[in-house]
Amino acid sequence: MGITLDQPSSSAIVYSLAIMWLWAGWRFWRAGNRSLSGRWWAIAMALGGIAALSAGTSYQAFGYELKCVGRELCTWTSWWEIAYLVMQTGSINAMLIAVAYTCTRGRFQRSVIFYARANLAIFCCVIASGVYLSNRFVMSFEMLVLFSTPVFALFFVINGLGYVANSSAIDKVLLAAWTIMVAANVLYYVYLLLGYTEALWDKGYWFSANDVLHVLMMGWVLYMGIAVVNAVNNNDTNVRVTSIDD
Repeated sequence: MGITLDQPSSSAIVYSLAIMWLWAGWRFWRAGNRSLSGRWWAIAMALGGIAALSAGTSYQAFGYELKCVGRELCTWTSWWEIAYLVMQTGSINAMLIAVAYTCTRGRFQRSVIFYARANLAIFCCVIASGVYLSNRFVMSFEMLVLFSTPVFALFFVINGLGYVANSSAIDKVLLAAWTIMVAANVLYYVYLLLGYTEALWDKGYWFSANDVLHVLMMGWVLYMGIAVVNAVNNNDTNVRVTSIDD
């Protein structure tokens, strides 16, 4: 009995993206010099890689096998997709902790780290309630966006204010990273809303809005694994932010 592989090209793209996330995590870990900032950047990227692997497995490659085979009716989600939501939110909040250790200090640093941990904890509780109640919206990408949007807003606040105050290289590099991320998501929604997926499919070509996002995210991960790794490694605050002080 064979295995049905869904969306082969999309599966190849998202698995390639997952490998790139893990590569960037390895780059941060190797360059971290045992600093808390470097370690948290590595954790964030590694979690993102695991999230991409989980998403690609259920949303793309083996969606039919996981949600339809052996069932009278296909299910609308799987544990792989729930793992993706949790891991991706964990990645985003680990990134916020990394930014806190890299670019802030004192009480503000502690407040940012507390918020990141609380955001993830509440999200996990929300997802658990969604599993218990079998609520489709609660276990959706839209719910992930609701929890991650304030985190991205904090990225811009922290690095924007830091760059205005000090014109520091690390804040400039990170601002560029967040801008690339936002641009990738905007282009994803533009592609989705304009219906290019369907238009291309009518002509015999498959390239979905998710493919657009994943290809653009490859560029973002490459930037993180090179420019941000170098900037974090050269950041002269890495030593002092490994301890909490006022």
